[in-house]
Amino acid sequence: MKNPFESGYIKNYVLLYVSVVVIMILFFIASTLFNDVETVEKKVFETKNIDENTTKVLQNIDEVNSSRFKLMPKVY
Repeated sequence: MKNPFESGYIKNYVLLYVSVVVIMILFFIASTLFNDVETVEKKVFETKNIDENTTKVLQNIDEVNSSRFKLMPKVY
């Protein structure tokens, strides 16, 4: 087996490694240049209290649901 330091193979391996690193850096730069970052608007929700009508409707729904189901007198 020949010594790779004397035959010049190390230079080829180093050039290959450097070229792969340069290509990776170029792809990273290209992706950051062409990537458009959009600004997202902050959403603000209304903090109004629930109206009396909606609370009455919710109470009516609870009454209907509670009368529809009956529990058994003994648990098995």
